[in-house]
Amino acid sequence: MSGIQRLALLFTIIGAINWGLIGFFGFNLVATIFGDGSALTRIIYGIVGIAGLINLGLLFKPSAEVSREPRPELR
Repeated sequence: MSGIQRLALLFTIIGAINWGLIGFFGFNLVATIFGDGSALTRIIYGIVGIAGLINLGLLFKPSAEVSREPRPELR
């Protein structure tokens, strides 16, 4: 998994946690930290959306390719 995919996965996880908080408790963590409707909040949401699109590639990789990909330091 490349560094970009790992970063995208991190942002996707952050987005999933935020949506879980909204769904279960009605609490939007991103809007609370950065301000409701602020430009920074919209940028964060955009980054999470792009990260989700990047991670779509992982969905279509064979599982053996994902788990057996050589580590960069071993090349």
